[in-house]
Amino acid sequence: MKLFRKLHLWLSVPFGIFITLICFSGGMLIFEQEITRAAKSDVYYVASVGETTIPMEELMETVKATLPDSVSITGVTVFSDPERTYQVALSKPRRASLFIDQYSGEITGRYERLGFFSFMFKMHRWLLDSANPHGDGLKIGKLLVGISTIIFVIALITGIVLWWPRARHNFKHSMSISLSNGWKGFWKSLHVAGGMYALIFVLAMALTGLTYSFGWYRTAFYAVCGVEHTPRNFGQSTPTTEGKKESRGNRGGRGEGRGNRGEGRGHGGRGGHKRSEFGRWQQVYDELKAKNPDAPQITVGPETASVTIGNYGNPRAADRYEFNRRTGELTLSAPYASAVEADKLRGWIYSIHTGSLGGFVTRLLWLLGSLLGASLPLTGYYLWIKHMGKKKDGHHPHVRA
Repeated sequence: MKLFRKLHLWLSVPFGIFITLICFSGGMLIFEQEITRAAKSDVYYVASVGETTIPMEELMETVKATLPDSVSITGVTVFSDPERTYQVALSKPRRASLFIDQYSGEITGRYERLGFFSFMFKMHRWLLDSANPHGDGLKIGKLLVGISTIIFVIALITGIVLWWPRARHNFKHSMSISLSNGWKGFWKSLHVAGGMYALIFVLAMALTGLTYSFGWYRTAFYAVCGVEHTPRNFGQSTPTTEGKKESRGNRGGRGEGRGNRGEGRGHGGRGGHKRSEFGRWQQVYDELKAKNPDAPQITVGPETASVTIGNYGNPRAADRYEFNRRTGELTLSAPYASAVEADKLRGWIYSIHTGSLGGFVTRLLWLLGSLLGASLPLTGYYLWIKHMGKKKDGHHPHVRA
């Protein structure tokens, strides 16, 4: 027990502050999407829901007209909620996108992470290290996050070992958080019982989070799960050069083409004009929507499309399609059921790490677990300082976890 007590203390003391920052910042990110949509509702939601939406081709041409030649549209995501604006993904910068009201045709804004969440994300992933996280070379912040997470796992395991001998004699008392013994008793009970309540959540977050920190751990994690780690494969092709070169088409006379843009306009179109590169996107979306009426979101891009197949479990799970740009003919190229196992596991790792596997309830539990996890080093510091103070006064109490 003495060895476990020393490991628990002396590994936690130097890394405790990092553990607190990582847990707290991670917790703050759990409901980022909901808070961002509420704070910027004019961007993420339409002004009013109309009877019909403007054809996707026209919407994409509207967006394209605002972009420099060096930036292209890589896809558009339509959500099941009719009040949500369409999200139009751009080729650059990284993760750039615009939002457009599908009823009015107005571009409502650009994706911008709120400053608070940007700060928390950088804290969570890199401890605010200013080095380019996607570049080459040693990343001190990322390394510290990974090492601190490993230390946290060790501290949790040693904490269980120290907790169990007392818990088996009085389990109810060991799991209670009370002020009946004063503030010191409260902080101690919060450290011990709070750690047990948060255990399963913070362990899940830590063990999955380490896959983002270390390549060797990621490979080992996948191997333990019986999966060979492979690079990401989203099942989508890159926009073709030919597709990029096609002209925007004849925006005049588009009213006639709205009703059934897939017929009668062929390769040359009316008057010899080439079809817009977005000419079949609406047709593809309509067909996928008819086949998947309950899909949370459908994304259409250059010759590819994807249908998210559920809100729970792995929220990134999707069936992926290819389509003929000239005819709109769809082919199921990568159903989720037959997807690469590494891609499936990658999605599950994300959903477990963020708590999104069970929707709102699990994310709320993950938030509470993150906050309790963040409190463990702080309460531990408090108990340690109190213990050191008593030793200076000549007392030698036997401190237990």
